Amino acid sequence: MSQPSAICPNCGAPIRFRWSSAIQTTCEYCKSILVRHDVNLTKVGQVADLPPDISPIQIGTEGRYRDTAFQVVGRIIYSHAVGAWNEWHIVFSNGSSGWLSDAQAEYAVSFISAPESPLPPPDQIYRGFEYSQQGVRLSVTTLTEASYEGVEGELPFQFWDKTTCRFADLRSIDGRFATIDYTESPPLLFLGEFVDFDALRLVNLKEFEGWTA
Repeated sequence: MSQPSAICPNCGAPIRFRWSSAIQTTCEYCKSILVRHDVNLTKVGQVADLPPDISPIQIGTEGRYRDTAFQVVGRIIYSHAVGAWNEWHIVFSNGSSGWLSDAQAEYAVSFISAPESPLPPPDQIYRGFEYSQQGVRLSVTTLTEASYEGVEGELPFQFWDKTTCRFADLRSIDGRFATIDYTESPPLLFLGEFVDFDALRLVNLKEFEGWTA
């Protein structure tokens, strides 16, 4: 089956989607941020120069998670007081999608999840706050005030005009984790687990001086 395609309304370049359900993409030629309406694209913004990135992962990187193949199709870039990180949008061979977090060589895979009980508002959450989901007790370990730095590639929703973003990270005693994303109202819940880099069996990695696969 051929990949869906369109034309950039800003520069006329061809746009080819790796994932047929993408809502937003970025033109590789003029860096316009494009929102998809069926077969038509609307320019909603422009990507500034992206910050330097030392991650070996890039758009088009492929790997496996729990024996299911995936491909990296997009990312959101954040920064905070002690560094920056990528949230890579990954699409699986079965058509579902998730996120591969890449922060200072720590990797995690997560998926958006419907909360079983109301999530606490941002002014009522604190370190040590406990929240249970799917029978797992999670405790807030980190509250992060991050800055939005840019987007690249295909995303499952519109995300392009943010400034500061608030996140609460939670962990369980058996290594699972969750993130409450307060950039939306109501907030979003993502559930996942930490993974070893080698276990992802990544290929088509970015090569640069000082790092090799």
